[in-house]
Amino acid sequence: MSHITTHILDTTLGKPAQEVPIQLEKSVNGAWEQIGAGVTNTDGRLPNLLPQGEFAEPGIYRIVFDTAFYFNRLQIKTFYPSVKIEFEVFDQSHYHVPLLLNPFGYSTYRGS
Repeated sequence: MSHITTHILDTTLGKPAQEVPIQLEKSVNGAWEQIGAGVTNTDGRLPNLLPQGEFAEPGIYRIVFDTAFYFNRLQIKTFYPSVKIEFEVFDQSHYHVPLLLNPFGYSTYRGS
């Protein structure tokens, strides 16, 4: 499992959000650099945003969820074409950043 992981639960359908493109970015001198990417699996998870054994250095990171792609595939209108979650990495503990999603709202928290 990667140092940084995520998953998405579609709270409208009560199911994992499958095949959602995701990017992991790091803030470097005020600009965002992509350092990882992937697509959620059948369980709505992306367990490998970073290569196995690689740790994110302390700093500010952002996960970008392509929610328009997901909802367009389901033929559902959404108010949020993307969701961007910024967070800070302090140490080498596991950082799990879940997304609870519906077409007109979302929430997140630091998971385990």
